[in-house]
Amino acid sequence: MTPAALLEGVVHGTAAVQRRAMSKAITLLESTRVDHRAQADELLTQLLPHTGKAFRLGISGVPGVGKSTFIEALGLYLIGQGHRVAVLTIDPSSTVSGGSILGDKTRMEHLSVHEKAYIRPSPSSGTLGGVAEKTREAMLVCEAAGYDVVIVETVGVGQSEIAVAGMTDMFVLMQLPNAGDDLQAIKKGVMEIADLVVINKADIDKNAATRAEAQITSSLRLLSQHGNPENAHHDETLWHSKVVQISALLGQGVDSFWAAVTQFRQLQTANGRLATRREKQALAWMWERIDAGLKLAFRQHPQVKELLPQMQADVAAGRIAASTAARNLLQAQSNHALVAIK
Repeated sequence: MTPAALLEGVVHGTAAVQRRAMSKAITLLESTRVDHRAQADELLTQLLPHTGKAFRLGISGVPGVGKSTFIEALGLYLIGQGHRVAVLTIDPSSTVSGGSILGDKTRMEHLSVHEKAYIRPSPSSGTLGGVAEKTREAMLVCEAAGYDVVIVETVGVGQSEIAVAGMTDMFVLMQLPNAGDDLQAIKKGVMEIADLVVINKADIDKNAATRAEAQITSSLRLLSQHGNPENAHHDETLWHSKVVQISALLGQGVDSFWAAVTQFRQLQTANGRLATRREKQALAWMWERIDAGLKLAFRQHPQVKELLPQMQADVAAGRIAASTAARNLLQAQSNHALVAIK
């Protein structure tokens, strides 16, 4: 399908036509073929006027915390409230075979078949940060199709897997009761950028969940509230990170969670921080794509391709330092560029 046909299907198609067009559009965006990239850029440009109206919610947490179960419970709740929900799930790719299971839809058996929900699993394909390379672009497709809540579920979270916070309006971190001590609760990296912390499976051990809530609440104040005038705790026009307890399996606490999300959206919209956040994210996305493009162009450079095998062999054999080899390769590309300019 041409970009124009995909645009028509995504924006104006009937339910069945729209679903097929969305899937084809995201597949086009994820393609690495040069001709497909040109079509994808054309499609994105045409989609942009129809985007920006959805609320983007990023959800992360360690494997086994219950992200998929929670997202299904939340999705069904939101549909009951009149929303249309799109879910972009990221599955880890094998470092051996490169394959990915893409099985998150099987965990959301009720939500995945609902006509007002759209679930798209994508492989991480080696991309760091817990998300896929084209997740941002897939979000725009969902928004153009009229889904007003877009949820991004990450691979799982470590201290560096926080890229989802840089592409969503609200970053939610899911935790388990008894997942660590006081020191674990105040580790920087993920915790300090969380807008909302959710303690799942609170029904299993209520006392442990209550202790975890107290520890994390104290940690959030320590990390982001005190000493920062932009997060003055007494200022009611600003959002202050909170902790909520839920049981996704039993559907308990989902309404309280969404009430907190709604309050966050209202406050951040009123004080202008939501718009500022999106502006910064758009610029960061541009520079991220520039970095990726420069790396690809570097690898495809004739002089680099000619020199690279020998440099790799020398580094592997210990004849030259990796940093020296990198500088030699960069210099080879730079010298060729200077000659071309002259």
